[in-house]
Amino acid sequence: MNSPMSNIVIKPIKTEADYDAALEQISLLMDAKAGTPEADELEVLATLVECYEAEHYPINLPEPIAAIRFRMEQEDLSQRDLIPYIGSRSKVSEVLSGKRPLTLQMMRSLHQHLGIPADVLLQEQGATLPDNPESLDWMQYPIKAMAKLGWVSQDAGDRAEEIMRSLIERAGGKQTLVTMFCRQNEHIRRNGQMDMYALQAWGLQLIAIARETNLPTKYKSGTLTTELAQKMVRLSWSESAPSLAKEFLAQYGIHLIYLPHLPRTHLDGAALRLDDGTPVIGLTLRHDRLDNFWFSLCHELAHQSLHLENNISDAFFEDLSVEAPTSDIKEREADAWASNVLIPDALWQSSQAATNPTPANALKFARDLGIHPAIIAGRIRKETGNYRLLTNYVGHGEVRKLFMHS
Repeated sequence: MNSPMSNIVIKPIKTEADYDAALEQISLLMDAKAGTPEADELEVLATLVECYEAEHYPINLPEPIAAIRFRMEQEDLSQRDLIPYIGSRSKVSEVLSGKRPLTLQMMRSLHQHLGIPADVLLQEQGATLPDNPESLDWMQYPIKAMAKLGWVSQDAGDRAEEIMRSLIERAGGKQTLVTMFCRQNEHIRRNGQMDMYALQAWGLQLIAIARETNLPTKYKSGTLTTELAQKMVRLSWSESAPSLAKEFLAQYGIHLIYLPHLPRTHLDGAALRLDDGTPVIGLTLRHDRLDNFWFSLCHELAHQSLHLENNISDAFFEDLSVEAPTSDIKEREADAWASNVLIPDALWQSSQAATNPTPANALKFARDLGIHPAIIAGRIRKETGNYRLLTNYVGHGEVRKLFMHS
């Protein structure tokens, strides 16, 4: 007796017509006995149909709230029983009513303790919940302060992990930057009050902005020299010099980004490289003075030139009001490079501004060098340790306003 499939050639199912024909043949073979050619044909056709249906007729995942309510009914659980997994009675009520979205932490608890599949909670076939590093406490990130600066949504609520994971993604998935801060990093010049979670958030935001900002040219290794930096400093005479410095550096493929500091960072600036080697300098301008701007900028340029050219995985985050320890050679080198770029050491030692720091001598020396008097005033104040000198010459309130809308 001929098989119902004897005249049928089994082939991949690519169209609805193929699919309908396969279903019809399956109906003819449903009574096939095990071990017969008909049973083998039935098994092959069923596999083909299953693959086609998985691609073209996927089964919709149940809604997370429906899955939670179903599990509550199965286990005879009350809303009170969900408090350990969701957080409080009010949160449980808001979640079940759809007024509050599930957080990743809630999902982990519901998955672990109630066995609700991760892909149902995430609403994505085959999805798994991301690992939660034990070294991180997501709630320690300054989400409210970040929202106040407009970095994240104002209604952040308790979704710190989601917000920070999104920021990490914007920063190129640099989870390594976060874990780097979880140990004592040798390239963080700081005082004892610096909050490492706030510093992480600031650093990630800096990288994200740099990745999302196009520069007119690509950085070429070896470009950043003392001569180039001194050429930039000679722009300082202009009233818009800080923004001109940003444009100048951009022409050489270098990011200069103003990013306000977060509370408890005590941060002046940072120097790092993107994965493709592009230099990034971030300044907080927490001390809104011209002398501070020029020294901070040149100090970070020093790290780019001296320490990051051949090691783009390093990063420097710095409170420049803290004296660099004698043992920190790289910080000492950056301080010296910056000072020499702003005012060449030989010229400083022979100047009357150094030996007799009067306003007249400072102004004359600035004119001779072709740089802004604030740079001279800043050097005098630093060298003498007298920060009441030349107060009217350091350019209070002259920097931040130039970057506010840039």
